[in-house]
Amino acid sequence: MRWSITLGAIAGTAIRVHVTFLLFLLFIGVVVYRANGPAAAWDTLAFVTLIFICVVLHEFGHILMARRFGIKTRDVTLFPIGGVASMERMPDKPWQELMVAIAGPAVNLVIAAVILAVMGTSLNIDDLAGIGNVSTSLAMRIAAANLILMVFNLLPAFPMDGGRVLRALLATQMGKARATRIAAGIGQAFAFVLGFLGFFGNPMLIFIAFFIFIAAGAEADTAALHDATSDLSVGDAMITTLTPLRPSDTIRETVDRLLRSTDDDFPVIDEQGTAFGLVTRNEILLALSQNSDMTPISALMRTADFVLNANDPLEKALVAFETLNVPALLVVDTTGQATGMITRTSIAQIMLVRTARPGWALHRGGILAENLPGVSRGPRAASSSPSR
Repeated sequence: MRWSITLGAIAGTAIRVHVTFLLFLLFIGVVVYRANGPAAAWDTLAFVTLIFICVVLHEFGHILMARRFGIKTRDVTLFPIGGVASMERMPDKPWQELMVAIAGPAVNLVIAAVILAVMGTSLNIDDLAGIGNVSTSLAMRIAAANLILMVFNLLPAFPMDGGRVLRALLATQMGKARATRIAAGIGQAFAFVLGFLGFFGNPMLIFIAFFIFIAAGAEADTAALHDATSDLSVGDAMITTLTPLRPSDTIRETVDRLLRSTDDDFPVIDEQGTAFGLVTRNEILLALSQNSDMTPISALMRTADFVLNANDPLEKALVAFETLNVPALLVVDTTGQATGMITRTSIAQIMLVRTARPGWALHRGGILAENLPGVSRGPRAASSSPSR
């Protein structure tokens, strides 16, 4: 993610800190320093830092549970409002999503329980209310904060953990898209209430409410998109009229093709039609000002580490775009020969068609590859089935 600093990695998951989090720490330190002096400022910074370490552990509760279901997580990033784990997807089965959602708050409960057990004490309402009191021991305040984090995250406000628990329970009785709409609606209503309360003394609540409202709506839109494309294949949305480049093409030769095309993404394919990678219009233009005219396009391209097959469900492409930082994906056959390309725009176009005609679907009976190198320019072998 842009504007983030990588601190390291645990079990293959990178830990990153967004610059806004560092600015938040600086802001808190300056405010407390000016109000109560250096000792209070250092205590507050230590408290906030430890809380966010607990947030990282909370996220790894989700990450490790998801890994048990075969779901990898690329990174977890710390923001002023908490941590965000970039899982490659959410579990398909409701009970698995339930387990992943509960794992995070369970970590906070364990942290609080361990601290209290070591100290040989317990918490009461006064301890929870005095979480900002520097005269209270730091360990007690961390324990109290973890319990508050657990309770807050379990509120049924999507996309927080409690909202995901609610969606998982609803999904056992109805479709995931409908369950998401209901959970997101509840989350947005909660955000409205939280934002309203923020006007009475805590501006941070307004910021959190805004995040919840936007995130809940985005999650509902994503679920609706996945539901609407559940019966479509990659072949239904792929682009087959391409402007291919070869790995040995120079920047000068590439620019000539770029000027004769309106494409934004260009597949890099050898003479036999084997897919090598992709390069974007912006990357070519940037290279034009920074590289020699004779630089081969293979030095600029993004290698095709992840490719699709025309028969793959379109859901697979959606998940790839959500988890991979790529503008387009190549579509290949079983021998690695390029047959097309799929982009976010091509998926958006098929959704527009689906909006106008909900039952529409195109089934390609062959390879539309007239413009690909190494493929003869005979008549197209594809056929379209009637709309369903």
